[in-house]
Amino acid sequence: MADFFPTLTDDHIAFIARQPMFFVATAADGARINLSPKGYDAFRVIDPQTVAYLDLGGSGNETQAHLAADGRITIMFCAFDNPALILRIYGRGVAVLPQDEGFTDLAERFPKLAGVRQVFVIRVESVQTSCGWGVPRMTLEQERPTLNKYHAQQDPAARLARIADRTRSIDGLPQRVQAFIPPAG
Repeated sequence: MADFFPTLTDDHIAFIARQPMFFVATAADGARINLSPKGYDAFRVIDPQTVAYLDLGGSGNETQAHLAADGRITIMFCAFDNPALILRIYGRGVAVLPQDEGFTDLAERFPKLAGVRQVFVIRVESVQTSCGWGVPRMTLEQERPTLNKYHAQQDPAARLARIADRTRSIDGLPQRVQAFIPPAG
């Protein structure tokens, strides 16, 4: 049975802090539904009604395009250990890019990782928990270092030049391009 809450509770926040990964889903009219797994220590609860996650450059930027077009986002945490639980955060989000006001303050909440593209800030509209009994039990062996290593060996200015013309998402929606490299360390 599902239970709904208007904001995150202390128990929800503690559960989120224990999860090594989360999933992000967005959609926009006429576009594909985008669903992405996320790892690293990249999720933060700002307050019971606001969450954020650090986004690294990857194969696409559909989340940003969908949020600009529609705003809706769902974040899902899933316990792969005991006790079983699924927690979904339904909300409205915005992308804060390194050139935007407020980015530096947001970025300070996260570890310094290479390849930072933006921080997504989500205003919580509701929280849902459900049993999660159908989810298998698994253990985390380790995080994959591949994405972080890839970005660490890239020249940041060359990466920005390479993505400068990526002003459309996979489905042709407009997206903003990162124009500033946040300082490392």
